[in-house]
Amino acid sequence: MSDIAKLELEGQVYELPVITGTEGEKAVDITQLRAKTGHITMDDGYGNTGSCQSKITFIDGEKGILQYRGIPIEELAEKSSFVEAAYLLINGHLPSRTELRRFSDMLTQNENLHEDMKYQFEGFPSNAHPMAILSAMINASSCFYPGLMVNRPNPARFEVHAARLLSQVRTIASFSYRKSHGLPIIYPKPSYKYTANFLHMMFSDVYQDYELKPEVVRALDLIFLLHADHEQNCSTATVRMVASSQANLFACAAAGVCALWGPLHGGANQAVIEMLEDIHRSGDDGSKFINAAKDKNSGKRLMGFGHRVYKNYDPRAKIIKKACDQLLSTLHISDPLLDIAKKLEEAALQDSYFVERKLYPNVDFYSGIIMRALNIPTEMFTVIFAIGRMPGWIANFKEIMDDPKSRIYRPRQVYMGATQNPFIPMDERK
Repeated sequence: MSDIAKLELEGQVYELPVITGTEGEKAVDITQLRAKTGHITMDDGYGNTGSCQSKITFIDGEKGILQYRGIPIEELAEKSSFVEAAYLLINGHLPSRTELRRFSDMLTQNENLHEDMKYQFEGFPSNAHPMAILSAMINASSCFYPGLMVNRPNPARFEVHAARLLSQVRTIASFSYRKSHGLPIIYPKPSYKYTANFLHMMFSDVYQDYELKPEVVRALDLIFLLHADHEQNCSTATVRMVASSQANLFACAAAGVCALWGPLHGGANQAVIEMLEDIHRSGDDGSKFINAAKDKNSGKRLMGFGHRVYKNYDPRAKIIKKACDQLLSTLHISDPLLDIAKKLEEAALQDSYFVERKLYPNVDFYSGIIMRALNIPTEMFTVIFAIGRMPGWIANFKEIMDDPKSRIYRPRQVYMGATQNPFIPMDERK
């Protein structure tokens, strides 16, 4: 098979190299296209454009495959933890027992914020959205670590910065929640592991022994793990874009949080809960809503179904559906929203309208139900997503910094505005 693509343009034929990935993905390398032809490609939304070569995550949307560093998500969900998966993504291999212990210890050592940051939390209004606080405080935290400002930090220092960011994001997130609800700050406990500590900082004075229930901790840990990376999505691409300018790790993560905040990205699971609540309030069991969702003029949209990448069942959705059923059964929770969700899923999987369009449930469909069962308020859903996605952002940042050939991202455009206009003095303007 040829490893050269030929482009015929204005009577000339140009040869362009073809890159083949380790899983057989193919890309036409157009790095020299503009230099050779004076043309650029047009790909609105970058749906057909590869912005980088990466070794972190592989997705096959047609087959419903997701792998972190080559390991299937199903195996990680069953056998691993969020902290171990984070180490895998950031460092490129599963940790030994000693490496995992060292990494966990680094997370514990770096879980506290600088005490002066307490006063910055006090500057936000009581109704500030936790995502706004999260982004601002991640950025602010970088001010206390001058070593972050080095363009390419040495590996030993990067390890500390990565652990600090991964650990402190949950502290900032919990403080943000407490601030938005007018509650006093709860400091982390060194004796608790990563996810249990987050629950402790959120709820320990509200729900007795909340963080000690293993089924609760495991359910949230699984949500973190399933969201840890997902290839070049909007927020990860944003992190890489900012990192290409050699901005520091915390600044890049803060930019990722802003991108994730959008309802078309990290806010999707919140939209699922809001949809289910609307259906429940209307007295519908989901049947009427399914019919309305097929009518493009109804204004109803089935949230949590379909994915820009997956044209098959999202593998994370299968895992999280099972976990959702187990959690609600173990906690003896009867949730009418779950009943509606099951009705919607059953109908959609059998309805030719949704099957033909390959609109299968995605991870957002059930993650919102789990977080609702854990008493996590709706405005915190996207924050949970941000905590989970942090290892992937760190890994992508590291990949750019480790590449001596990396250059600043600078997409091109096709200008469609007005041609050259003269400047009109104020008195002559109509």
